[in-house]
Amino acid sequence: MIETFTNLISKSNQVLITTHKSPDGDAVGSSVACYEFLKACGKNPLVLFPDSPPDNLMPFLTGVDYLFYKDDFDCSIYDLVFCLDFNHAYRVGDHMSIIFNDLNCPKIMIDHHPNPSSFCDLTISRPDNCSTAQLFYELVEESKMLSKLTIKACESIYLGIMTDTGSFRYPSVTAKTHEVLSNVISKGVIPHQIHEKIFDQNSSDQLKLRGFAVSDKMHLIEGSPIGIMELSQDELKRFHYKKGDTEGLVNVILSIKGVSIAIFMMENEEGNIKMSFRSKGPYYVNEFAQRYFNGGGHKYAAGGISELSLSKTRDFLLSHYKELL
Repeated sequence: MIETFTNLISKSNQVLITTHKSPDGDAVGSSVACYEFLKACGKNPLVLFPDSPPDNLMPFLTGVDYLFYKDDFDCSIYDLVFCLDFNHAYRVGDHMSIIFNDLNCPKIMIDHHPNPSSFCDLTISRPDNCSTAQLFYELVEESKMLSKLTIKACESIYLGIMTDTGSFRYPSVTAKTHEVLSNVISKGVIPHQIHEKIFDQNSSDQLKLRGFAVSDKMHLIEGSPIGIMELSQDELKRFHYKKGDTEGLVNVILSIKGVSIAIFMMENEEGNIKMSFRSKGPYYVNEFAQRYFNGGGHKYAAGGISELSLSKTRDFLLSHYKELL
């Protein structure tokens, strides 16, 4: 597998790096790390996002050649594609499916989500890994090319691991994770600066929204370890919502004493309900999200979508929640 990985890179020149829709810290971190690595290898990479990441992630794209996908994007020049932090083609969104339909070149999938589909020539899937950023580091390490990781690549790897592990507190964190963190810090990464860029950029509207969500929109299901929070479009607009403003709210629910399953529901502009599931201890959420909400993910962290209204989604959830137990 590593030999194939290095051979595909050595034979390439124009390399396209893709990630999933609504890119999070791991998507951005692994993409920027891959970009920096390929530049150091003498390649010509471009990062293609389906849409924009939250504002607090944008500074990490400084100096990176990237685009947000448009229908007139010319994919004909690329001879290799990296698919990072997603394991099903639909995760890039229907509008960007051209990269899989029209590109006649090798594709490499690097991802840590379970049950990948076969849409790439080389599939590198390690679901036990805490993040795609760590997995990318491991592949570079196994390829004996760690010298190709620039300081910006190392910062991006730290970013991806930090955000996908809830600042290193999830069960997915292992001794290897801390070894990777130690290695990138020894390369010059300054951890507190990355934390500040991500977590200390709140607006007053964002904090008011979060306060409202916790005080008025969160409730616990009596007699169970489940907490639910929900926000409508009208409520989001009241606080001038911007992408990323609700990031981490599902973990706030999970932080309550006695809560082991947290569910966050948010109505998007199309009227669909975006859902986030988190759990701990003996409770798993990925199969429930897949069964009822066209989603999936990790045992302790999953997502989903509902095409019902917010109230009907809540009612449906309450009629099935015991299956989570």
